[in-house]
Amino acid sequence: MAPSATTETPKPAEHKGEQDVDLTAQAIEHKLSDIAKLKQNGSPKELDASKLTYEYTKSPRPVPASIEAACAGAETICTDHMITVAWDAETGWATPELRPYGPLSLMPTASVLHYATECFEGLKVYRGVDGRLRLFRPYCNAQRMLTSAIRISLPAFEPKELEKLIVALMSVDGPKWLPRDAPPNSYLYLRPTMIGTQAQLGVQAPKQALLFITAGYLPRLDSVVGGMRLHTSPEDMVRAWVGGFGFAKVGANYGPSLQATLEAKSRGFHQVLWLYGSEGYCTEAGASNFFVMLKSRETGQLQLITAPLDDRLILDGVTRRSIVQLARERLAGEVEVVERRYTIAEVIEAHAEGRLVEAFAAGTAYFVAPVSLVHHRGQDIPFPMESAAGGKYALQIKSWISDIMYGREDHAWGLVVPEKE
Repeated sequence: MAPSATTETPKPAEHKGEQDVDLTAQAIEHKLSDIAKLKQNGSPKELDASKLTYEYTKSPRPVPASIEAACAGAETICTDHMITVAWDAETGWATPELRPYGPLSLMPTASVLHYATECFEGLKVYRGVDGRLRLFRPYCNAQRMLTSAIRISLPAFEPKELEKLIVALMSVDGPKWLPRDAPPNSYLYLRPTMIGTQAQLGVQAPKQALLFITAGYLPRLDSVVGGMRLHTSPEDMVRAWVGGFGFAKVGANYGPSLQATLEAKSRGFHQVLWLYGSEGYCTEAGASNFFVMLKSRETGQLQLITAPLDDRLILDGVTRRSIVQLARERLAGEVEVVERRYTIAEVIEAHAEGRLVEAFAAGTAYFVAPVSLVHHRGQDIPFPMESAAGGKYALQIKSWISDIMYGREDHAWGLVVPEKE
């Protein structure tokens, strides 16, 4: 039996008169309230990007010739520097440090190694057509990481401060690792991460943690010629569930899904389409959000359908959020955007009736990746493709977002990074 933490007498709740029906949402509200209180009394210290210190590497690393070359080996190639910030329950956040990229030191009994107290984010920085570096909606990632941290009992922080630290790292490493003469559509992948570091066994919320940010190369995953082929999840395996942590970006969401993914790939498919419940609700494609476009049987209206967020079953993807917003804005009157639960049986029925238009997966890694086929219990469900590159709407939406990322369109979602030469 696992050792337990020292038993302490529970303290009376500070937030009284609340219904115990939505503890996750309440926890987030309480943590944000606590941050506001910290600003007033200054103890313990809150995360403060303005205090960032700089220790530049004395051993600069060579820049790979291309993303493909960088990803050819077994290790992720990262830039010269990373940012680290320690946290302690009594003293709060320490001074953020920009330091040379390298190993972290952890005790074998660190919380993260035994109790999965870990969360992370994934976003990219792009070299625009105008020569400037841009981040795509980094504040959304910072906000989501706060939600994940609270769900996994790690410390809270002001999202804007995390965004500033991400910008600071790219200001230093961006000019070298994503130079102005980089090939078109070049990017770096950023991975903000937080782990519980308290070196004490026992099932408890860690009293020490470490936030770190790295930047490196990620393989291009959005260009499957002919579209992605998905295999629905097996009946004896589920990736996320209502009341769980599918809405949080924590490592425990991913490791248990790998077995099904490997099996699907061995059968010639690219990813798993995760179904939920006995009804077979469509949720996510691999670790990406999933969209289906079809014509409504009742009205004939073209609908872009994706799983909802209100049950906290799926991740609130930044790419997903952007697709929903842009489609509602730019396809109004042509396409109805619908966020609701829908089943694989509905998809099969739409296929049988000729109402399927197209489908695609969306996320930071895959970006917008058209889907050409879903295999479910021995049956193939093909999706129309306008060309080998994808369907009409997937390509249009992908183009809109890409234009913002690379500066072809001047948009508030594209945050320009000031560069230190």
